[in-house]
Amino acid sequence: MPDLLLYHAAPSRSSIVLWMLEELGVPYDLKLLKLSQGDQQKPDYLAINPMGKVPALRHGDVVITENAAICAYLADAFPKAGLSVPIGDPRRGVYLKWLFFGPSCVEPAMTDRAYPRKEEPRRGTLGYGDFETAMNVVAKGVAAGRYLMGDQFTAADVVIGSTLRWGMMFKLIPERAEYAAYVGRLNEREALKRADAKDKALMPAPAPADAH
Repeated sequence: MPDLLLYHAAPSRSSIVLWMLEELGVPYDLKLLKLSQGDQQKPDYLAINPMGKVPALRHGDVVITENAAICAYLADAFPKAGLSVPIGDPRRGVYLKWLFFGPSCVEPAMTDRAYPRKEEPRRGTLGYGDFETAMNVVAKGVAAGRYLMGDQFTAADVVIGSTLRWGMMFKLIPERAEYAAYVGRLNEREALKRADAKDKALMPAPAPADAH
């Protein structure tokens, strides 16, 4: 029995960790939660993640939540996959910046743009500053090389790439050549293709159409 168990809903934010696990190439199990039935709010799952959301990852006796934290943990726990920049390497600072730029800047900037407040908040009160700046920073980052860390694909690409794919799918970010080229490269990765196929197979079947 694998030591890794992902609490997953298909598709959802936990799809990010599903992709990460496929990149690692190690055995893992899935515990499928049905969000439509409120599985994430049931007592047995709240004991695992009191936030009542996916993903959560169990590795042996350790439980990790939050996508970027899980991806960072896995990259360090399985160094043979080459998805991390090791401690002591000066590049690690940039790697960590990108790992957490997704959930702390890009995603909230997109969400705030999609669901605007009644009053525009002061720039200084927002962790991401403003939408245009966040979008420009990530566009420059993904255009600087094949991946965020140059030729090395890392967990940071899983996090940032997933966020951009989601933003492009729902048209929450501007159409930019930098995003399209970067996401196009990611879409060619076999691990991502496998993760997408698994998610598609796990998605709940649509309700039958009313015959009347």
